[in-house]
This record gives sequence, structure tokens and C-alpha cells, in this order.
Amino acid sequence: MPATGNNIASEISIQVSLGGFSFVRSGPDGQAERSPWLGAERVFNLPELQQRYSRVDFSLLTPKVALVPEPFFAPEGARSALEQVCALDPEDKVEWVKIPAQQAVLIYSNSIGESLSRVLSQTVLDLDGNPAPVLPEMYWLLEQLPLIQEYNKIVLSWQDGWLHLVIAQGKTLQLANVFQAPDFTTAQYFLFLALKRLQLNPEVSTVCVRTPLDMESEMSLYRYFKAVVQL
Repeated sequence: MPATGNNIASEISIQVSLGGFSFVRSGPDGQAERSPWLGAERVFNLPELQQRYSRVDFSLLTPKVALVPEPFFAPEGARSALEQVCALDPEDKVEWVKIPAQQAVLIYSNSIGESLSRVLSQTVLDLDGNPAPVLPEMYWLLEQLPLIQEYNKIVLSWQDGWLHLVIAQGKTLQLANVFQAPDFTTAQYFLFLALKRLQLNPEVSTVCVRTPLDMESEMSLYRYFKAVVQL
């Protein structure tokens, strides 16, 4: 049965990777509660995952993504387009989702060798008992751009050796890519390399991060950016 009561969280956003999951849970008062990165064994003993929500978002940190301008997208060519930017196994399922704000289509594959996202999507349901689709992390980074008020918009996620990075100026998307970064120092290298090529000054910019950061990583970003915001 759906949980009821004024203190029950109304929305939950869950991120999943090969190494586990994290979630952000918000209530009717708008207050958000963020979990650290958790192991898959925690799925069935967390009370936050045993109730229903008015909204459920699922993100899978898959590096198998490609953003294509909508005029150049054809469903029959989706797999070929994705294979141009990442390696696919023959059995990998390829899907796509429109990004209206960017007039683009995000092509992706959730086939990264995990099953946790499927388990969670069938466990954490909306108030009507329906599962939410599992979408790639890149989708949610792009969805954040219109919500950021600053001119320089920098949004990233880092987990399991992959940096997911989106950068825009105003309404113009400048970069949407995934970089292999086995540690956070390497992730910062790719971040600053992208900013240098786009001639963006981090000292006057805010960086927005969707994945949990430890204190050392957060303070490292603070040394270079005007502000660090945890989404």
C-alpha cells in the first residue's frame, strides 16, 4: 500500500552504477535528503525504498551515450550512431529519448553488465504502483541545464571511473560527453581541459555535481570554482 502522511517524502531520484546506488529524497516541504553511495546489498533493508512516491526518477551511469541533433536522427540508424562513439556488444539493447530543450535525441544503451537498476525500478514505484523508466545519467545532466540561472552552466557526475560532463553557455550547449577517469584527479583533469578549450573561467563559474562527493573531492573543486553545488 502507498505510504501516507505529511512527513512522507514525495519524490525520490535514484542513481545506479556498477558499484551500487545513491538517492536523493525530498518531502512536501522541499527539504532534500541525500544518501552516500551504497552497496547493492542495502536495497532490501532501506525504509526509503519500501514506500511509494509521487515522482520516481531513475538514472543509470552508463557511458554508452551519444547526443544527435534531432534533424539528423533516424531510428534505424540509432545503433550505428552509438557505435561511432562507444563499443557495443551484439546483444546490447539500444534505446533513445528526445531532449526537446536541446532539439536533440540522446541515444543510449543500458547494457553495462548490471542488474541493480532493474531490481530498483521494480521495487520503488509511484503512487499508482507503476515503475519509472531507467534513463542514462546524461539525460538528467541535460535536464538540469534550463534550471541553472547562471550563464556558465557546468554539470557533472563521477562514479565507477567515468566522468559525465555537460557544459553550456546561456541556452547554447557546448559539450556533452563521458570521459574515462579512474580517479577524481583524472576527472578534474578532463573538466579543466574542457573549460580551457571552451575558454571558460572556473573562478567565476559554479560547478553542479549530481553524484555524492567526499569532503576531499568537494574541497578540491572549491579551490578552483566560485561555488560547488550538490544537486
